[in-house]
Formats: sequence, structure tokens, C-alpha cells
Amino acid sequence: MQIDRTLINASGLGATQDQELGFGNVFSDHMLVRDWAHGEWGRAAITPREPISVEPSALGIHYGQSVFEGLKAYRGSHDGVIRLFRPDRNAARLEASSERLCIPTLPAEEFIECIRQLVATDAAWVPKEREHALYVRPMVFASEGHLAVRPARSYKLVITTAPVAPYFSSRSRALRLKAESRFTRAASGGTGAAKTSGNYAPTLWPMASAAEEGFDQILWLDAQEHAFAEEAGQMNIFFRIGDEVVTPELSGTILPGVTRESALRLLEDWGIKATTRRVSMMELAKASEEGSLLEIFGAGTAAVIASVASISHLGKEISAAPAASGSLAERLREELLGIQYGERPDPHNWIQVVS
Repeated sequence: MQIDRTLINASGLGATQDQELGFGNVFSDHMLVRDWAHGEWGRAAITPREPISVEPSALGIHYGQSVFEGLKAYRGSHDGVIRLFRPDRNAARLEASSERLCIPTLPAEEFIECIRQLVATDAAWVPKEREHALYVRPMVFASEGHLAVRPARSYKLVITTAPVAPYFSSRSRALRLKAESRFTRAASGGTGAAKTSGNYAPTLWPMASAAEEGFDQILWLDAQEHAFAEEAGQMNIFFRIGDEVVTPELSGTILPGVTRESALRLLEDWGIKATTRRVSMMELAKASEEGSLLEIFGAGTAAVIASVASISHLGKEISAAPAASGSLAERLREELLGIQYGERPDPHNWIQVVS
């Protein structure tokens, strides 16, 4: 795949050395842009990262016709090799999101090659520290200027990258969640399974309110009854109840996470019973009272695996009892990190090497 290149004259990497990376505070030198018009994708171009010109009446701004993805490039501390983790799954999810939003799909091999070449161009920006990575954010939005409520006739793909630190600053402290009993993230028949911008803006106010109350994240519940667990902030949620690990089933209101899928496969490899089904707050409260709720943890690209200490639901705390056999969440976390950084075997060929 041919990609045009216009490289920056002087890298800004040196000027960022003393900045705190955080998550999305610092961006690398280049971006990739590609336009869709007249029924086809044009040629991609890697250019210096800069503001882009957008028509004020662009349909993507007015009506939310936009989708995005999130994945990481990891540099092995022992070999310096840069790796992508399961970009084919991000490509498949972007395709599904695009179809749901009436956006032209991008062939998976082209999506991956665009990312590979952009990451290779800014390879110096991939952090060397373990648990740090280069976050890759592809986005497609409707760029046609029009005011009719209809699918656009032109679109723009933009891919930017950002060196990031671990999403949660403290590994030692498990998270506190608030089960949101009033607001909902997604309803049946909506766009909950798509990674689209419109799913995120309505969550900001409830999340900010929960943070003011001292919580780290929200546990979103189902839209109809507010009785069943769905997602935790930007993570899929898992519960270890007795000898079983349970995560809510993908019913159309939950984002199909790549880390979620990977964790389920690892559990299967290890012979641990893992089930996808509806999980009620009543079941969790009962398991907590009986001491059979051994672990709660979230799974996502940004956080990898994050342990949860408790969930506040209608004023009552649902807490996990420490498992006598050790932390399954930590085992999953270390296995995933080991594969991502090239420290452990990759039996399922999840890794794609950039350089």
C-alpha cells in the first residue's frame, strides 16, 4: 500500500521529555489522513500533526456521524521491538461501527497498514518504559457540509498517536465504582455496541458527579430495569463468583472489547470456567454477603486489567472478598502485558510486529 509522506522538519520529542505523559496529554509528530469521496477511499498521507480544516456544517459535527478506535503500540524492553496487539480485532470493530453509522468501511488490511506505517514513522515516540505505550487513535467522521439528516457523501479518516503512561496511576489501589441507577449508557436497539462519539458525551455528567462523590468509575446498568451490570466506565466488567468468572453477555448495548475477548480466551486456555451472561446486582449483592464474590475487575485497552474493590449500589457496598488462591486479575494482567511486550509466548498470534 502506497502512502504519501511529508515529514516534519524538527521533531517535538525533545520538548516533551519533562512533561507528564498522563493519558492524552502529549502527541507525536505526525498524523495520517485519508479522504473518502465519489464512492472510494483516496490515497493516504502521513503529514505533520496539525489542525485540520473542517466545514462548519459538516454532518459529523452536527449529527454525530463519526466512529473511532483505540489500540496501542508497545516497545519490548528486552529487545526494542515495537508490537501491535490484535489490530485485526480493532479493524473488525471499526468496520462494524462504521456499518451501524452508515459510514464507508475501510478494508482491514489497509487499516492495519496505515497504523503500521504511522507508528513506524514516529517509532521514536514509542516509550521504553514497561506499561507505557504509544496509544493509536483512528477516527472517521462525516466531512460533507450539509444540514439534511442523512448519511454524508464524503468522509475523513484521521489517525493520531500519543505516548501514554498507565491509565490508572496507582496499581496497588483497587477501584471504587458507583452503580449508576438513574442514567444509562446505551439502550436496546441503540448504538451501544458501536464505538461512536455519541455514546460518550452523555456519560460525562454522571461520571463527573460520581468522581465528586469519591468514586473512580461508574458501573453502567441496563437501560430497562437498572438491575443488571453492563460496563464499567471505559472497561468491560468481570466478576469472579466461586469457581466461575462471569462477564455480561454482548447483547447490543455493550462494547465488544478486544481485551475482554482476550481475557476470555486466556481463561479458557487455563481451564478456568468463564461464562458470558446477564449479571444482576441482586446476584452480586448476595454473593458478596456470602463471601463467594472473590474478585471484580475491569478489562480495556487503556487500563488492561484493573481490580475493583467495591461497587456502591443504592447506598449499599458490594465488596469482593480476597481469594485464597491469589488474584486472577493480576495473573491476567501480567499475561496480557507479557504478550504485548514480547516477554511471553504468543500462542494465538495476537502480535503484529511493526519494527
